[in-house]
Amino acid sequence: MLTPTEADLLIGQHLQCLPIESLPLAQCAGTVLRENIYAERDQPPFDRVAMDGVALDSNTVGAGTRSFRVQGTQAAGDPPLTLAAAGDCIEVMTGAVLPLGCNSVIPVEELTVARGQVALAPGTRVEPWQHVHRRGSDTRQGTLLLSSGLRLRAPEIAIAASAGMARIRVSSQPMLAVISTGNELVEPGQPVLAHQVRRSNAYAIVSALRERGFQRVADDHLQDDPRELRERLKFHLETHDVLVLSGGVSMGRFDLVPKVLEELGVRAIFHKVAQRPGKPLWFGVAPSGAAVFGLPGNPVSTLVCLTRYVLPALCGSLGQNPQPVERVALGAPVTVTPPLTHFLPVRFEQDDWGRTWAAPAPTNGSGDFTALARTGGFVELPPGPNTYARGFVTRVYRWS
Repeated sequence: MLTPTEADLLIGQHLQCLPIESLPLAQCAGTVLRENIYAERDQPPFDRVAMDGVALDSNTVGAGTRSFRVQGTQAAGDPPLTLAAAGDCIEVMTGAVLPLGCNSVIPVEELTVARGQVALAPGTRVEPWQHVHRRGSDTRQGTLLLSSGLRLRAPEIAIAASAGMARIRVSSQPMLAVISTGNELVEPGQPVLAHQVRRSNAYAIVSALRERGFQRVADDHLQDDPRELRERLKFHLETHDVLVLSGGVSMGRFDLVPKVLEELGVRAIFHKVAQRPGKPLWFGVAPSGAAVFGLPGNPVSTLVCLTRYVLPALCGSLGQNPQPVERVALGAPVTVTPPLTHFLPVRFEQDDWGRTWAAPAPTNGSGDFTALARTGGFVELPPGPNTYARGFVTRVYRWS
């Protein structure tokens, strides 16, 4: 069987990179940038007042002057005034352009105002360029601000706006289909019999996809019937970029998904990975280029495989830069017996020094999804047999 690393490589080699589209800036939150963005002009674009107060020539204070006539007011957004005389000052507002002839700002808290005159408070020091955000001190015109491959959050959107980008080129959202299979599944809110179970995996998958910014997500439930599977999977393969299936990929009599996909021309890239949980993981590619992930139906296996393989692969198809590997130390010893990579749910705890530890939170098997409540994700432990001590540092995957 493949190792998880080998499975990663095969998925990355066969998942298509999504096309690029140009969107209005207001619609780009959560998308992946597919162009470089450069500074439109210096930032700040002028010597900017950083405090409410008055602007003046610091040389005049250095010569002994402590009282000044208020010449006028410089508001933010107005063209710059010009200082008329050395003994004058100009009232200024935060964000305003520094008036010409001034090189210093005195905060209002250090001034006394009376009859059009301001006097500096005793002990007030005045230095050139104090409380002035100098032009170009953040970035210069033409500086690279954002590189292709970044996911656009609020800070990146603000930077793009500051660069004058009304529209930007981003990765198109993929068309995703989340498909659960099984005669035993019943929707929440519908009557359920003693031998049936609630359809929960699909809701977890859709939620995880939307938390990561994927919005074009369809949802379908198929019975364990070859004809229905063939018809519906054919439709989804023709209308979607990626199919994420839950169930029907193991070795049971009614695990029909791999055979039906093969009949539809989907080429199996791999089936089974040396891991627990999630050993029956299936991945293939249709003639159209659509990717198909067949996740095991047990709920813990479904969420682990989704988080470990599907979500990173989808982010890669968007052109997003690879995320740094996150590692954490075990908060207690863990014994791994089988010669399989072991995925162990954990809670994240902090000690008195602010260090984060992964406290093991094992489930009662891969069907015990209720044990995942209050866990933050899972760690990946090397194959056994081995015991990994408290403090063993290993890779961690967060649910969100």
